[in-house]
Amino acid sequence: MMDFARQSGSLIKKRSDCLIVGIFEKRKPTPAAETLDQASDGLLGKILKRENFKANPGDTLTIHHLPGCRAERVIAVGLGERKKLTGKSFAKAVEGAARAVLATAAKKAVCTLMEAPVQGHDARWKARQIALRFADAAYRFTELKSESGDPPRLKQVDLHCPDKEDGEAVDRGAEEGRSIATGMKLVKDLANLPGNICTPTYLAEQARHLADRHGTVKVTVLEESDMEKLGMGALLAVSRGSRQPAKLIVLEYRGAKAKDKPIAVVGKGLTFDAGGISLKPAQNMDEMKYDMCGGATVLGLVETAALLDMPLNLVGVIPSSENLPGGNAFKPGDVIKSMSGKTIEVLNTDAEGRLILCDALTYTERFEPRAVIDVATLTGACIVALGRHASGLLGNDDDLCRALLDAGETSLDRAWRLPLWDEYQEQLKSNFADLANIGGRDAGTITAACFLARFAEKFKWAHLDIAGTAWNTGQNKGATGRPLPLLAQYLLDQTGA
Repeated sequence: MMDFARQSGSLIKKRSDCLIVGIFEKRKPTPAAETLDQASDGLLGKILKRENFKANPGDTLTIHHLPGCRAERVIAVGLGERKKLTGKSFAKAVEGAARAVLATAAKKAVCTLMEAPVQGHDARWKARQIALRFADAAYRFTELKSESGDPPRLKQVDLHCPDKEDGEAVDRGAEEGRSIATGMKLVKDLANLPGNICTPTYLAEQARHLADRHGTVKVTVLEESDMEKLGMGALLAVSRGSRQPAKLIVLEYRGAKAKDKPIAVVGKGLTFDAGGISLKPAQNMDEMKYDMCGGATVLGLVETAALLDMPLNLVGVIPSSENLPGGNAFKPGDVIKSMSGKTIEVLNTDAEGRLILCDALTYTERFEPRAVIDVATLTGACIVALGRHASGLLGNDDDLCRALLDAGETSLDRAWRLPLWDEYQEQLKSNFADLANIGGRDAGTITAACFLARFAEKFKWAHLDIAGTAWNTGQNKGATGRPLPLLAQYLLDQTGA
């Protein structure tokens, strides 16, 4: 993982592989860029004019051996209009800078973008974004390639901080960004693995490795025999078609007093979802290895909390299985009994995520959590409704949902709240059981959450549908690591950070 350090002093006297400076619209320089322009007798400004540098957020121009400074290369980064530099624009500029540096042979870079004034955000936030986005941009998944190519050479980014009063905030923000990026790397590594490697058993092993890395984390893995004793008929029904045994993975991070009630995060861990008897179409079915992104997010979030020594208690629960067709697979029309005692008519075996989650939610009651958040790649309907920009959010507590929305805005990992009205529950009525597992074509994301709400009546609960945000499809296929930034920000907010 990339290292980050705070730096001060002269920009033109220190040697560096790469120096990053910001440029506002109409080629107006930031203080660092102005210093370089003066040191080069105006050459920087002339080059920007000659190259017709527009300075839109994320635009970059690489200049080698600029006279007057000892950096081997200078990267000018567009920031857009000074008065309209929002958090989103700043993040876009940092991402552009990261791509430009990573395209060079630089091993160490100095970034001066801390000096850019961002609307509504302080030095700590800016440092967090720089560290997070540089580390994330350097991510490569080459584990399964025989020739992985050259890894990124960039190993360290120094954050130039001319204001000494901001020093502590910059240090803390950089550490937060690096820790969130470490959690995201774990999420993406697990999610990008194929289903023949990343099985429920493999996920459980990774949870144990996480506990080995952090003394504040305890892991318990429930086997199918344990789940049978608990009456988890919904979760076990889903796993029946697979030869891979289901696991219920429970992680406990203790960063506060034992008596303090924990926050619980429940993540869907379907390591491969073929749809069961209600078989999915063949096209893009390979992407169903990403149906465990919710479970991977739980692991990454616990990793981040432990790295930052967050002063709170956190419980992570991951119901994990495969959903495959087979002679013993559950069938449309089956009626199964959940751990809560509620019976469920299965109308579609491809609506399995809510079945494993409902038993996990009931199990989570034993921890007496102050809030429960479930994270799941649950419905294709969420992609239709919100695209791939925002995660869907539903819940039974306005304050919890508002806190998550605010965390999404701060972290730039946004969510959008959908209604959870009683009228939608009508769609889940069944002639043969307490409820059906689907509610028809209309409002699919909402009725899926309505189903889960039946098992979350004893605590404050929110549901994040990440079907559109957990991975990219097409040529840039791969896990995104979302919504870990949102959830990490939520936890930071709960600590008063």
